[in-house]
Amino acid sequence: MINKNLIIYKFEKLYHILQELGLDLNFNVLFVDNEKNLNDKIKNFNNCLIITNKKYSYIDHQFVLNSIPISISKLIEKINIELLKTQFNNQSEFKLKNYVIDLNSREIFAKNIKLKLTEKEINTIIFLSRSNEPVSIDVLQEKVWSYQSDIETHTVETHIYRLRKKILNSFKDNEFIISKKNGYQIK
Repeated sequence: MINKNLIIYKFEKLYHILQELGLDLNFNVLFVDNEKNLNDKIKNFNNCLIITNKKYSYIDHQFVLNSIPISISKLIEKINIELLKTQFNNQSEFKLKNYVIDLNSREIFAKNIKLKLTEKEINTIIFLSRSNEPVSIDVLQEKVWSYQSDIETHTVETHIYRLRKKILNSFKDNEFIISKKNGYQIK
C-alpha cells in the first residue's frame, strides 16, 4: 500500500507526465488547481508533498520545481528525497496538549519557550501520554527503564519529580503530569 502522496498544485503539465508513469511510482499523484481543494486534500493526508512551479507562501511541505528541463529519473529522485524529508519531519514531531516535542532535538516547545529534555524524559512523556489510565511505577520501571518490578528503586519517582519541576519552572504548568493513587498520568 502506498502511503506517500504527491499533490501537484497548478502545474498540470507535470501532473500528466507523472500520470503516464503512474505504475512505476512509489507515491500517489493528485492534481489540484485551487487553494480550497488544496486545503481539503492536505487535511486527508498525513504524509504529503506539494509540488509547484513557483513558491506559494501559504503552503507547507512544498517542493518548487523551477529548474526545467529535468530528466524523469532525476525528477523522481528529487521527489522521493523530498517525500522522505517530509516523512522524517512528520515523525520527529509529537504534539501533546499545548506542547510540541521535537524528538530529534529532544526539546519541548510551548508559548515561544523551549526546554531541553533527556531521552528518558521524552520516553516517559510519550509512554504516559499514550495511556488512558494512570501508569504505575512498576510499569514505568519495566517499560521505560527496563527494570524488573521486584527491584527496590526510586528512579521513576525521582525522574518524574525532576521532570515536573522542569515543566513547572519553564512553562508554569503544574498539571502536566498528574499523580494518582495508582500511578502517573498525562491527560
